[in-house]
Amino acid sequence: QVQLVESGGGLVQAGESLRLSCAASRRTFFSSYAVGWFRQAPGKEREFVAAITWTVGIPEYADSVKGRFTISRDNAKNTAYLQMNSLKPEDTAVYYCAAGPSVSRNRGIYDSWGQGTQVTVSS
Repeated sequence: QVQLVESGGGLVQAGESLRLSCAASRRTFFSSYAVGWFRQAPGKEREFVAAITWTVGIPEYADSVKGRFTISRDNAKNTAYLQMNSLKPEDTAVYYCAAGPSVSRNRGIYDSWGQGTQVTVSS
């Protein structure tokens, strides 16, 4: 497994933006695997947000964030990002970065997880 560290969460107002970062500890792992972002709101299950293949860079998004969120990666920095624009109160959750063998909306595919970063959007 690889260690993943998220950062960039915070408190913002509706309509504002945040960029989350996910830094990996092992370059070789990140060069071979997909990276996903999931989120978990209080009392709800962890849900898929976005994912990207590391080498080709093809993204996939949940319908609820499509057009507002953008996932990307920087191979040189061994880091993945989630740019979140036009944030809504319903985007409030703990956001988790994950790495696994392929892009999937199924969290069971991913075998490395970060500790999570809180995103709070006020109305």
